[in-house]
Amino acid sequence: MLKNLQFKLSSFSLPNFGSLWMLVAALGFAIMGALVKVGAQKFSSAELVFYRSIFGLIFIWLYIFSKKLPLATPFIFKQMSRALVGFASLVLFFYAIAHLPLATAITLNYTSPLFLAIFTPFLLHEKPKKTLFISLTIGFIGVGLLLKPNFSQADWLAGSLGLLSGAGAALAYVHVKQLGKVNEPDWRTVFYFTLISTIGAGLWMLFDNFHVIAWQDLPVLLGLGLSATIAQLAMTRAYRTGHTLVVASLAYVTVILASLIGVAWWHEHLGLDIWLAIALIILSGVISVRSAR
Repeated sequence: MLKNLQFKLSSFSLPNFGSLWMLVAALGFAIMGALVKVGAQKFSSAELVFYRSIFGLIFIWLYIFSKKLPLATPFIFKQMSRALVGFASLVLFFYAIAHLPLATAITLNYTSPLFLAIFTPFLLHEKPKKTLFISLTIGFIGVGLLLKPNFSQADWLAGSLGLLSGAGAALAYVHVKQLGKVNEPDWRTVFYFTLISTIGAGLWMLFDNFHVIAWQDLPVLLGLGLSATIAQLAMTRAYRTGHTLVVASLAYVTVILASLIGVAWWHEHLGLDIWLAIALIILSGVISVRSAR
């Protein structure tokens, strides 16, 4: 009987939620965004990118070290390519945030699922269903209605770079999917991304302002790194094991959670049009999941 129990325990494994890991990532990214908003009151964009990366690198390295996991990989060039594309997208995104209204920058970055729908047939050789494109369109309309971006001709450079960050994010997701197809583990992909981002952001800080960290800043910066790492791991797992465009649609949940955090934390008021936008985003996710069954 004891042997039977040991066999059952050894054969037990956590269920593979596939695309639904993006919901975990959405929560992590929403918390990260809130902490970025708090940290931006003192730190520059370059510093926030660096601390987001360095603390995330520490967390993921401690996990790898405790589990004695191997970092060597035969796909190092693909890992470096994914890391560089992801870091470039992150830099462009933070530049857009620094020079545009936050709503505008986020909206431009959340065009990544639309770019992903364009890249998927060519780079992943997946034939998406028409209903998935419909759900992506509905989701993007919801994001636009929720954030109400204001764009002026004077901000054309920052706007172009913000839009490019959305394309870069989509390309990074394609890399994640390709690494998943060759069975590269999530933690290794996140490690190389945070490593390159830490080095790149550190160099970026040399040309930007630097503020001394006080003890009261540590919870924000540590939380920023931890939430970003958890979100990155969950997102990587979602794109590795789930349906690419379904995961892209569920990414819009980040906006919903960020809105709710804004209500609870900063007492922001949500009007009827905002709740309508949230409903459209939820509808987008439901359609995408049902169409991929």
